[in-house]
Amino acid sequence: MDKVLLEVKEGIGYLTINRPDKLNALNNEVLSELNSTIENINKSNDIKVVIVTGSGEKAFVAGADIAFMKSLAPKQAVDFARLGQEILFKMEQSEKPFIACVNGFALGGGFELALACDFIYATENAKLGFPETGLAIIPGFGGTQNLSRLVGKNIAKEFIFTAKMVTANDAKNLMIISEIFKTKEEMISYAENTAKQIMKNGPIAVGLAKRAIADGFDLTKEDGLKYEASLFGVVFSTKDAEEGLTAFLEKRKPNYKNN
Repeated sequence: MDKVLLEVKEGIGYLTINRPDKLNALNNEVLSELNSTIENINKSNDIKVVIVTGSGEKAFVAGADIAFMKSLAPKQAVDFARLGQEILFKMEQSEKPFIACVNGFALGGGFELALACDFIYATENAKLGFPETGLAIIPGFGGTQNLSRLVGKNIAKEFIFTAKMVTANDAKNLMIISEIFKTKEEMISYAENTAKQIMKNGPIAVGLAKRAIADGFDLTKEDGLKYEASLFGVVFSTKDAEEGLTAFLEKRKPNYKNN
């Protein structure tokens, strides 16, 4: 496995798409490695937060491998799309936060990978978009669904129908990305600080909050509130919640053990 790298330091998992000679483009080999890497992350007790990026300075992920996709028959295309969707959905459903650090191009499948993360940081040279209709195809790894839920149907339609790329500033104005940085190094450093801030908090609570937001988004407000209340009850069954509340009353730092 060398197309997807995973390094763990002090609770942070650094997941890197490592195919710089192809601008980190996604093919079956990359997806297979990404799938097993995400599964390992989800099983790991050592990884609390994940930072996702691409090798080199030119691209986060420039999309799916065009030469590979050109060889696909319709049934194979469906299988390829479903594979990508299932892998990215594992990130969305993970109880661990994923932070996308977009350096350079995040196009097509790369944009979809970033959208599957919990929030996105980007460098000033970042370019984001869905070029698929320009190739007479459509986004297939969840782009039509995730972007429309994030920015609304009309803006998502404009993105996808025009196949345009937008700058980091444009994406920030649309609230697609959270912060912009001059360099990749500054971005990663900021993401590490964000990760450390997250890791100070109860890990079960963070995971349940992520689930409440993700799963409750498409519910009615009434059903979403009921779902939130049910998870509020779940977290009160944990020792971490008892520790957090007790530590506050005793004016000391909590010692969370993820149980």
